[in-house]
Amino acid sequence: LLMSVVGLLEGMQIAFFAVAKIQESERGESRFAKMTCELLFKGKGRNLPGFMIGRQLCVVSCFFIIARVTTLNVKEGEGNVLGVSDGWQAFFNTGLCGA
Repeated sequence: LLMSVVGLLEGMQIAFFAVAKIQESERGESRFAKMTCELLFKGKGRNLPGFMIGRQLCVVSCFFIIARVTTLNVKEGEGNVLGVSDGWQAFFNTGLCGA
């Protein structure tokens, strides 16, 4: 679910930067597209950078949550994942691989 949200946010970033280069008369007739453009580009386009900062914070938060959910924590004495050494298992336990 979170990876889907990240994908949508990344796609929105690409789309919004592409739309920013198009003249208003060429942006299409869709009601929701027009409402989104009016909101993003209101006030000489000052809402777009704010959205991009918020989008980036959301993406980073999603990745931290995903990393925490996918982190393994193998206790000492249990078998290591894929039979790796204890040093590699300690690295896997940190959660950096999920990030």
